[in-house]
Amino acid sequence: MKVLALIGARSGSKGVPNKNIKLLGDKPLLAWVIEAAKKSKYVNRVIVSTDSEEYAKVAREYGAETPFLRPTELAGDKSTDFDYVNHAVDWLRENENYEPDIVVRGMPTVPFQQPGDFDGAVEALLNDLEADSSIVMAPASQHPAKALKLVPDGQGGELVVGYISGDPKDAAPLLRQGYAKAYFRANLIAFRPYVLSKFNSIIGERIRPYIVPQDRSVDIDSPIDFVIAEHLIKNLFR
Repeated sequence: MKVLALIGARSGSKGVPNKNIKLLGDKPLLAWVIEAAKKSKYVNRVIVSTDSEEYAKVAREYGAETPFLRPTELAGDKSTDFDYVNHAVDWLRENENYEPDIVVRGMPTVPFQQPGDFDGAVEALLNDLEADSSIVMAPASQHPAKALKLVPDGQGGELVVGYISGDPKDAAPLLRQGYAKAYFRANLIAFRPYVLSKFNSIIGERIRPYIVPQDRSVDIDSPIDFVIAEHLIKNLFR
């Protein structure tokens, strides 16, 4: 079985310049997910899709392949995961006659993913041959039903309402135990390649879960996230 770990690492981060190669602990952010993928018992090829030769060099130093550079038009702020994933799968088929059975899309910004998370995502598909994809998820730290938003009051000001319902009554605090469990993506998605053309997405419709603890889903998006991640390295991942 051919299982491809495909890691997207564009170079245009604005919040943290060169975020994907910024040092976290003793290695670049990008290196963490590459090393986890390479230790998976199912993944037998690791490719980084990047628009930067500098990033590609870092990826190769940590054992990933970079057989192509991502086109600039697929590396902008509005480019989707589908865009670069579809490009990579097409490029590999057309240039190498390589077609994976399963693709696991990973991201450098979630550095504490473990080899077992890759394995769990793949096994979720192996255990359900009709599943289109599987998503690695972690329990939500704040339930989405608690989210609020501001709406115009018609007099030049703003009022608070529940984000989902738009009802001001839903702005009231409620017991957490009253909500159904909620999860957020921990940013590993395993899928069968046919979903790209059939659904024009990387997930399809029949999606299986693989649930991980919150500490494995830390997502690096801002300078403070690096501080939090460094703290976790020292206290949880020693």
